[in-house]
Amino acid sequence: MKPDFRVGIVGAGFAGVIAALRLQQSGRDSFVIFERAASSGGTWRDNVYPGCACDVPSNVYSISFVPNPNWSKGYSPQAEILAYLRGIINDHKLEHHIRYNSDIVRSEFSETSGLWTLTDKAGQSVTVQQVIMATGPFNRPKMPDIAGIEGFKGLKLHSARWDTRQDLTGKRVAVIGTGASAIQIVPEIAPIVSSLVVFQRTAPWISDRMDSNVPDSTKANYQKYPWLQRAIRNVVYSVMELRGLLFIGNTFVHNYVRQQCLQKLEREVHDPELRAKLTPHYKLGCKRILTSDTYLPVFNRQNVKLETAGILEITESGIRTVDGTEHEFEAIIFATGFEVAEITTDAQIIGLNRQELYNQWREHGMEAFKGASVSGFPNLNFLLGPNTGLGHSSMIGMMEAQMNYIMDYTVLLEHSGDGAYLNLKPEVQRDYNTKLQSLFGTTVWASGCQSWYLNSSGKITTLYPRLVEDFRAKTKHVNASQYNVVRL
Repeated sequence: MKPDFRVGIVGAGFAGVIAALRLQQSGRDSFVIFERAASSGGTWRDNVYPGCACDVPSNVYSISFVPNPNWSKGYSPQAEILAYLRGIINDHKLEHHIRYNSDIVRSEFSETSGLWTLTDKAGQSVTVQQVIMATGPFNRPKMPDIAGIEGFKGLKLHSARWDTRQDLTGKRVAVIGTGASAIQIVPEIAPIVSSLVVFQRTAPWISDRMDSNVPDSTKANYQKYPWLQRAIRNVVYSVMELRGLLFIGNTFVHNYVRQQCLQKLEREVHDPELRAKLTPHYKLGCKRILTSDTYLPVFNRQNVKLETAGILEITESGIRTVDGTEHEFEAIIFATGFEVAEITTDAQIIGLNRQELYNQWREHGMEAFKGASVSGFPNLNFLLGPNTGLGHSSMIGMMEAQMNYIMDYTVLLEHSGDGAYLNLKPEVQRDYNTKLQSLFGTTVWASGCQSWYLNSSGKITTLYPRLVEDFRAKTKHVNASQYNVVRL
């Protein structure tokens, strides 16, 4: 039986585009990209809140073999990243490969044909030999479990589902959360609202951002001398890898960065009492280290208040804290991030022996082999699968490393013959994850704080416990002996 397409890619964000480009570069044109929304862009399409920008430098948050010499800032804003991604889709003629409004809800493998059948919400099905899941981790907004949310009569906004038609000018506003989106939203809206209260459960570690506009002369040099931009990228990447040592046990780097963060707090927040509330009391890096030069100073404003009392409930007119205080608001912003470590989707992935992947992951925690393959689910690959996240560098580097592995996997699959499938040996996956989890013991992530890196049972399912270079080395090639090759 011949499939409709050789490869099916699910998702048209960065991961999906990188997968498509690598297939295209290798001369493989029989692929289709399924996108649940009406346009491409992934997280950079969905997140349009005020101040939205990347939290790693532009030159490393771009595809290595498709550089952008025209970034306007050191840290690119959302609109530029989205335009860059869509420009690549257009320039490389990927648009005709994409099926929009195609939300894949069921992926089913057939042992008799060796093919996957992908079915979308509308009931339309396509068969492919190989599936690349490129949906990414940041696509399921998380709402906090607070009583009374539905009863609030004012404006409710989640950072990942921002309504750009709403005007916050002159309003009394609350922000719940102090993570990566909150530290961008708060400085942006503080000058226009009448009052702003930031509800903080845990103070974040914040380091210098040192963002700046890119001079026109630099852009011109990048266009004229592409090697120069590559060299700058390599330098920035190397510095970030060096900084990454603080997460995996290097006390010198850890103490240095910690001291820099504390000095920044001392420098940017005037009131000692407020400064004490903004001082983290957990090990640097256990939660994501944030970068901003505008967040901390905003608390020096008269119309901005930090509230550290826990939230008891949300009322019709605002928020009641555990100390009994009633706070009245016209708008509440939920900067509460995403469901990353847990599986909340209703979609199904059905492999050998009718086993369903997401149910397995719900029961035992997400795990894969090198974040790319799962035993019992042949010819299925993940980009940014379990345990591929980073605390220090650009995820695009991880995507590209994984695509090296997936392209090698594709070659092995093709050489195995028509109708063949590759099933990862269960002991390979088990041994890999046992060793992987043991590596966390010496990292900051095992120091006891709660974060979105951990699932409800305390297992770290999101992060890779070493540097990008280590992951690159481990994903250069597929070891054929680690797979059972089944020929039909």
